[in-house]
Amino acid sequence: MRKTIAFLLPVCLAALHSLPALAEGAPKSRAQKADETFKRLFAAERRADPTDPELMEILQKFIFGEVFYIGELDDKTREMITVVSLAAIQTLPQLKAHIHAALNVGNDPLAVREALYLCAPFIGFPRTLNAVAVFNEVARERGLALPLKNQATVTDETRYQKGLEIQLPLYGDEVKTAMQALPAPYNQKVPYILSSFAFGDFYTRPALSLAQKELLVLVVLAASGAEKQLNAHIVGNLKAGNSKETLLAAMVQTMPYIGMPNALTAINLIKNTDEKNYQSIYQ
Repeated sequence: MRKTIAFLLPVCLAALHSLPALAEGAPKSRAQKADETFKRLFAAERRADPTDPELMEILQKFIFGEVFYIGELDDKTREMITVVSLAAIQTLPQLKAHIHAALNVGNDPLAVREALYLCAPFIGFPRTLNAVAVFNEVARERGLALPLKNQATVTDETRYQKGLEIQLPLYGDEVKTAMQALPAPYNQKVPYILSSFAFGDFYTRPALSLAQKELLVLVVLAASGAEKQLNAHIVGNLKAGNSKETLLAAMVQTMPYIGMPNALTAINLIKNTDEKNYQSIYQ
């Protein structure tokens, strides 16, 4: 009996010593992941909601404990996606929280502001101004001097040509060709507005890369349910250097905010786009 005990004791001790290692390597629960993500984003501990604890627990586990771990996107990109999603659907209280979060995870204030400016051609100026007002409120709370640094790179004389230089490699002259059937002066004015306003006034601003701009615009269009424009901007994203995996991850990231129907519409369009037919403008 003593020999048996002497033999089993080292085995038992070895097993006990291995328990912490097994615990350390165990997968984290959604709640644990949510706790970690929430603290990174909001610099605060996740707590039970005083009035709707069940709904908020579902929300937080889904967003911060699940969605944030799907796809190869960093926190900075995820929060920029969230910011423009919320701007597009005008959920301003949530937008304020996520502008703080976008800055907390390392986004430059200029980049966040430019992401909101970039929404203007796609959601209109009134909603963009609402979103920018929220940004300015956050900026003041954080002690940032306003206005931020000027990012304009074009003049009235150059905005059209500079816009075309960005537009044509991504989209060609399809819009101009399609608008030729309109009566004058709209057959000329509509394509001119697209090139000079969307691309000239906004895409030429330097705080975001072209790939970042295309990704964020795709998110805004998905949030707006602009299916026809989504097709074109999926191609534009691929040409700008974003992969299908990045686009799919971005759409999953939008799902808790813009709803499953709009997100799934975009996901299906991305799935059905043949990436091999398009070449990066940088190649």
